Amino acid sequence: MSLFLNFVIGFLAALVGVIPPGLLNMSAAKISMKEGRKNALLFSIGVCVTVIAQTYVALIFARYLDMNPEIVDTLQEVALGIFICITIYFFFIAKDTRREIPEDVKHSKTNRFFSGIFLATLNLLPLPYWVYISVTFSGFGWFTFSQSGIWTAVIASGLGTFVMLALYVQFFKKTENTSPPRMNMNYIIGAITAIIAVITAFKIFKNVF
Repeated sequence: MSLFLNFVIGFLAALVGVIPPGLLNMSAAKISMKEGRKNALLFSIGVCVTVIAQTYVALIFARYLDMNPEIVDTLQEVALGIFICITIYFFFIAKDTRREIPEDVKHSKTNRFFSGIFLATLNLLPLPYWVYISVTFSGFGWFTFSQSGIWTAVIASGLGTFVMLALYVQFFKKTENTSPPRMNMNYIIGAITAIIAVITAFKIFKNVF
């Protein structure tokens, strides 16, 4: 059951992490529209390779933190403030995302697979993201830092990332001549960070009382 929970958390956390439009998923979509689905999927696989490596490093560090609960308590309090600020920013301050997809994606003469690896390497957000997710769910007893548990979550994160990127590739391939999304994606990001903030607050409250 513990490995199953690790897989589910790893898969869903990866899906959620790639939902908001960003450099990686919008690049995959644009490559699909301009160069075809095959190149876009190669790019996505390259991204997943890097995500798998980043997730593994993050979970190893998270395991160390999990063995030192006094550090985790401090980090959770800091994280709560950060996520509240991020939520307020995306709901009330950030600019509307309902705009056209950028017309140009930098084309590389190298294989799209390696292009995906390179671009994903520039994105360091998965490192703190996975540390936070794993430590938080470990506190609830839903995540295990055994070696098999770590590898299960790592593989799930790669699969979750690929599935969401593939959805971007498929969706924008079919709708390349349509108007941009009507929903302001900032609200989605804000909702996600708000949920994380509530979970963190609940965890802190539980530890205090």
